[in-house]
Amino acid sequence: MTDMPTPSQEKAANTSLGELVGEVTRDVSVLMRQELELAKAELAESAKRAGVGSGLMAAAAYGAAMTLLFLSIALWRALAEVIDDGWAAVIVAVVWAAIAAVLYAVGMSRLRAVRGAPRTVETVKEIPDALKRNEENRS
Repeated sequence: MTDMPTPSQEKAANTSLGELVGEVTRDVSVLMRQELELAKAELAESAKRAGVGSGLMAAAAYGAAMTLLFLSIALWRALAEVIDDGWAAVIVAVVWAAIAAVLYAVGMSRLRAVRGAPRTVETVKEIPDALKRNEENRS
């Protein structure tokens, strides 16, 4: 091993403490700003996906309600011409419940696809390592 100072050690020896602290403060400040921008971008994307999934859920609920109200009455009356009124109503209810279940499943799959801010979480975990001394100064 040689006793030659590393570039970091030379810089530390030739730079005042105030300058070093100022440099570290600037670097941490830039890092924090970048992390905040990344978090904003990821959360905006997640919010957009959640909005689409929620919109599909609302549309499914509204569509199911309107369908059950108007088409159920029409189908029920048509079936009542062939079978008993009570059985006709049960058949109509089961058909529209199946349609509502499919719409609900599609909306839930969209909501499950929302991932939050995974890149921000990963990069924030790396900050403590970045603040430790670099490898060239370790013995």
